[in-house]
Amino acid sequence: MLICILVTNMSFGQKQKETEKDTTKQKTTKLDEVLITGNKNTDPVLTTVSSNHEKKIVQPKNVADLFNAINGFSVIKRGNYAIDPSFRGSQYEQLNIQYDGGAKAMHACPNRMDPITTHIIPEEITKIEIIKGPYTVRYGATFGGIINMVTQKPDYEDYGLHGKVSAGYESNGSSLVNLAQLQYIAAKYDIVTNVGYRDFGNYEDGDGIEIPSSFRSTDYGIKIGYNFTENQRFQAHWRQSFGRDVLHAALPMDTEYDNSSIISLDYKLDNMGPILKSLTAKAYYSYVDHLMTNTNRPSFMMMEASSAVDATTIGGKLEFNWKPIEKLNVFSGFDAMYIARDGGRTRLVKIMNSNALPMPMTFNDKVWQDSYITDLGAFTELKYNFNPKTILTAGIRYDHVVSDIQDPEDDFAEMYDLEKRTEHNFSGTISVKKIVSDKFTLEAAYGRGVRSANMIERFINHFNVGQDPFEYIGNPNLKAEVNNQFEIGFKGQEPLKNGFNTFKYEVSFYYSFFENYIVGIIDPTITRKFNPIAQPRNVKVFQNLNEAYKTGFEVTTQVNFLEDYYFKADFAYVYAKNKDLSESLPLTPPLTTRLSFGIEKEKFWGNLQYNLVSKQDNISRSFGETETSGYQTLDVRLGLRPIKNITLGVAAINIFDEAYNSHLNFSFTNQANFDRTPITEPGRNLSVFLQYKF
Repeated sequence: MLICILVTNMSFGQKQKETEKDTTKQKTTKLDEVLITGNKNTDPVLTTVSSNHEKKIVQPKNVADLFNAINGFSVIKRGNYAIDPSFRGSQYEQLNIQYDGGAKAMHACPNRMDPITTHIIPEEITKIEIIKGPYTVRYGATFGGIINMVTQKPDYEDYGLHGKVSAGYESNGSSLVNLAQLQYIAAKYDIVTNVGYRDFGNYEDGDGIEIPSSFRSTDYGIKIGYNFTENQRFQAHWRQSFGRDVLHAALPMDTEYDNSSIISLDYKLDNMGPILKSLTAKAYYSYVDHLMTNTNRPSFMMMEASSAVDATTIGGKLEFNWKPIEKLNVFSGFDAMYIARDGGRTRLVKIMNSNALPMPMTFNDKVWQDSYITDLGAFTELKYNFNPKTILTAGIRYDHVVSDIQDPEDDFAEMYDLEKRTEHNFSGTISVKKIVSDKFTLEAAYGRGVRSANMIERFINHFNVGQDPFEYIGNPNLKAEVNNQFEIGFKGQEPLKNGFNTFKYEVSFYYSFFENYIVGIIDPTITRKFNPIAQPRNVKVFQNLNEAYKTGFEVTTQVNFLEDYYFKADFAYVYAKNKDLSESLPLTPPLTTRLSFGIEKEKFWGNLQYNLVSKQDNISRSFGETETSGYQTLDVRLGLRPIKNITLGVAAINIFDEAYNSHLNFSFTNQANFDRTPITEPGRNLSVFLQYKF
């Protein structure tokens, strides 16, 4: 992975002297794009923020790479493009992943070649906010936590035209990244635009083996804001992303193209009165158009396959902030999300039952069967300050979920009594935050998060969508998953002496027990539909588990010394148990440790990071997992600002050229010269990066 080192927290086109800045400029109402503001009295409990991405993350290929340095996170890889974040062993729709406080773009591919993280320019992300569990009801149905990716906002302190251009190169794959960004800020309006291009080649792992993983993508976006008054703002954000010629090492097909369009509209009216404080509104629309084929795969000689699928996501939110008494802050409102998918697969079969056909046969398979899910939610959340140092938070949420399949395959219709289905989900949370002092904070929370089955789990029909080679069949009658999560956390800092400045720490312990956990389970009464002589012969059908749980912890410590130096240690561990099958839940990461030594100066910064990942033998064999060996890697990152507005970054990742694979990686699928083993990570990778701001 290429690491790009950018300058952080710099105003665009900063003027030569701070004293020359205009201090009389109009105040701008802040939209609810962020969930965590740094205010101990109003922020959600048990949260973390990863910011300064321009320093910490160097040249990420997609937004999911931004999560690699956040404690508790792992990534699920199917190649170099289709990457999903995983937090504490929760993934996919178990995580409520959104942009700017609510906007979403759901994937079109049933194999998740195009997760939400592929539809945005990584350099556009200024910070990532994480709520570690179902500890708020304000941002949609939440099962395992909320991830909010905050995009670039205008610098209201510096009017006029400003921007930046950057370029980077990484040696492993001969990959190039380019970005240009402009913004214009005025008293009444502001505009931010950007365009990016990335061209990544196949990388080599630590054994020098070339991994099919190349891709190209072009992205652009424009954000326009207008301030009607000092307390009233409207904003529109439009972005498009175009992926081309994407190779997926661990999936049966490759992406010919993946086109996405996202528009979001935000409005806020602030300082309304003594009781009703503010009103916020959001609406968004996204469309993903995706084509995948097996043209460059071994199976092409026996069968030509192409699949054109699409996904539409529409949603919005209306929220009111009330303050009926001084100590009570109330947020109430409504939100909605509609997801619709359709598309099919065309197969030209040349060989059947090991015999060449004199005339190839054409088959058309329904992928999504013209399905949709609608979620209408209503919520209320209150914060009560017993005193300035003790805050109680409590919330309740109701979700009205409607799902339907409108064009089912005949065999799927024979399995189930297919009718429009309505679910009524109730979730809630209660927590307390105790600010013992400026140097110590204690938090404790319980959350009941509820997630209705996603479209794959409901409606997929004889498709390979797991880590294993099984065909999967959906189940439209699945009960909603429930996560009952308890957590206690504390954080603080202590002054040190004798050349040491401060000691900082942050610790979280959690336990979750699940109801109706959804997994794919082998059904010995149903045989595979496509290529019936292949193994395995039976299929998996999504079912609810009766008993499952998860527990774990995250610990972060940091010692700052000699003013500019630091040593940091991160530890994260998850243990999961599927009692029904007497094994782990799938995609549970092993114990992970990161040790970092660094220096932070105004014009120079760098760090040495040692990554230790333990063996994982607590696995889900029913999911197709195998035991994974532990590994150790070493990374070095350096940044320099030689002259004003110029930033130079260099990095060496996996210095010792370690050959390894992450436990969460999917296995090579339908690839020439590769067995069905987990895909390996890049070997040694050198990078250089240059940026100019004006």
